[in-house]
Amino acid sequence: MNKLRWNGFWPAVFCAVLFFAAGCGEVVRSGTLEAQTPVLNSAEVSNEASQTENPSKKSPLLESAKTDVLNWPRRVIEDSKDTFLKKDNLSALLLAGGISIAMHQSNADKNIAEHLERHAAFHGFADESFNVMGHPVTHFAATGLWYVLSAESEDEYNRERAWTMTTALSVTGVITMGLKAIRDNETPNGKRWAWPSGHTSSSFTVAAVLDEFYGPKVGIPAYAVASVVAYRMMDTGDHWASDVVFGATLGWVVGHTIAGKHKKLEVAGFTVLPYMGNGDGPAVGISLAKQF
Repeated sequence: MNKLRWNGFWPAVFCAVLFFAAGCGEVVRSGTLEAQTPVLNSAEVSNEASQTENPSKKSPLLESAKTDVLNWPRRVIEDSKDTFLKKDNLSALLLAGGISIAMHQSNADKNIAEHLERHAAFHGFADESFNVMGHPVTHFAATGLWYVLSAESEDEYNRERAWTMTTALSVTGVITMGLKAIRDNETPNGKRWAWPSGHTSSSFTVAAVLDEFYGPKVGIPAYAVASVVAYRMMDTGDHWASDVVFGATLGWVVGHTIAGKHKKLEVAGFTVLPYMGNGDGPAVGISLAKQF
C-alpha cells in the first residue's frame, strides 16, 4: 500500500506543486516586467509596430526558383530554336549523323565493339565511377546544388550560370531521349535505345558549358573527363562507337550555343557593363567589373 502511494500519490502532489509554482512565477514575472518596462518613444513604437506587421523576408532561393521555373519552358524553346536553326550547328549534326549511319552499316561499329571486348580497360570501381560521373542524373544533381547555393547566397552571377547549365542539360536530354525513342536500336550488350549515347551527350554538354564560361583551364579537363566517359560507354558494351560520335557532337553543339548566348561579355576576366555617369557632365560608356 505504501509503495502504491509513493508511486501514485506523491508524484501527483509533486507535479501539482510544480504547476502552481510555475503559475505564480509567471504572474510575478509578468508583473515585474510591467513594472520595469520603460516608456518607449514614438520612433521605437513605430519601429516595433512595423516589425510586427511586416512578415519576415522571403527566402531568396524560393523567389529565384519561382521566377526561373515560370520562365523555364519559354527559355528552353527559345534556346532550342537558337541552337538547331543555326546553319553551322545543323551542318555539324547532319555530318555526325551521316558518320554514325556509315559506321553502323559498314560494320565499323561491330569491329570496334569486338576489339574493345577483347581489350576491356574498365572494371570494378573505375567502371562504376565513370558510369556515375557521366550519368545525366549526376549532372542535374550537381547543377541543382550549384543553383541552390548561389540563389541562397544571392549570388546572381553564379545563379544565372547554374540555370544556363540546367537549360543546356534539359535541351540535350530531351533531344537525346527523343532520338533514342525514334531509332530504338540495341546496344552491343543487348540493351534498348542505343543511339545516341545519353552519358556522352550530357557529359559533353557540361564540358562545353564550362569551357564557354571559364575558358580552357576548366574546359580542357572537363573535355578530358567527358572523353573518358565516352570511351567507357564503348569499352563496356553499353554503346556503339556511332552512338558516342553523335552524342559528343550533340552535347558540344548544345552546350556551346546556349552558354555562349547567355554568357556576359568579358574582357580579360572582367564583365563589361554599361556606364552612365553624371559628374561634371552627363557621360555614357562602359565599365569593367570582376567578382572575387
